[in-house]
Amino acid sequence: MFALRRTVLPTLSLARGYASSGNVSALLLIEHKDNKIAASTLNALTAASHLGGGVTALVAGNAPDTVVGEVAKLSGVTKVLVAKDAAYTHALPESHAALLVEIVKAQGFTHLIASHSAFGKNIMPRAAALLDVAQISDITAINGDDTFVRPIYAGNAIATVKSHDKIKVITVRGTAFPAAAHGDTTAPHEDAPAVADKKLSEFVSEHMQKSDRPELDSATRVIAGGRGMKNGENFKLLYDLADKLGAAVGASRAAVDAGFVDNSLQIGQTGKIVAPELYVAVGISGAIQHLAGMKDSKTIVAINKDPEAPIFQVADYGLVSDLFTAVPELTKKL
Repeated sequence: MFALRRTVLPTLSLARGYASSGNVSALLLIEHKDNKIAASTLNALTAASHLGGGVTALVAGNAPDTVVGEVAKLSGVTKVLVAKDAAYTHALPESHAALLVEIVKAQGFTHLIASHSAFGKNIMPRAAALLDVAQISDITAINGDDTFVRPIYAGNAIATVKSHDKIKVITVRGTAFPAAAHGDTTAPHEDAPAVADKKLSEFVSEHMQKSDRPELDSATRVIAGGRGMKNGENFKLLYDLADKLGAAVGASRAAVDAGFVDNSLQIGQTGKIVAPELYVAVGISGAIQHLAGMKDSKTIVAINKDPEAPIFQVADYGLVSDLFTAVPELTKKL
């Protein structure tokens, strides 16, 4: 049991520059798969760099050498810790959380950071609990060593949160920060402390869905369908349109709950947060939970036969039409 030690401040400043105390040391957990760094981790690195004091990156895995080489070249990374062990092959949260805690305690990091992806959300709360601190989730700006901005109430309110914990455990909203680029130097790397695997969990199997379309999290164009699609077979209309645009396909929670598509496509407060250049919402009413996941998109297009649908309030362009007529016509003209 741990106490929640937070102060919600009455005022909000979105400025990301501030005077650092000079006692900041940040540890960034690197998400990777198939020797590729997750795009959201690059955004989290930018956020960590705003704290000052340099960023130490942690790469854990069975054979992470390729990833270590790429991470060492990223701008803002001053050192890379390498945890090479079969226990970290499948990113089991219990093993990763124990590793993070051991490193933080041994090397005295003040900030523990990861992206607010399924990976980060699975591991960081466990690490926070083991450290007996309160996690600061889904931050969108940094106002100081201990002060952060984050959305609450499905993005309808923005809170400036001040943490009094000695160790800040943070997850970063990827769409709020630019991705880090490669720098001019290569950071040194060293072995992370060894941690005994307590075998609290066991990897059984995984089933991957492969697609030639862009990843939903990092796509510059997204076509999303909602309850108005009526069934899963009708999502073929969106796939055809997505192929013409080179877009990823997503869905609202209503479509996922109805069984139209897999939950890996869900966009919204309880799904993925996206901010593409173009977002096309088809048959989506526009519940606040869905808007929380896509309202930062640069251009929003809504297609819905209900002129009173809330989605039109946030759309840059709206088409009041039956999607089963409008989408095939749009696809044909592209």
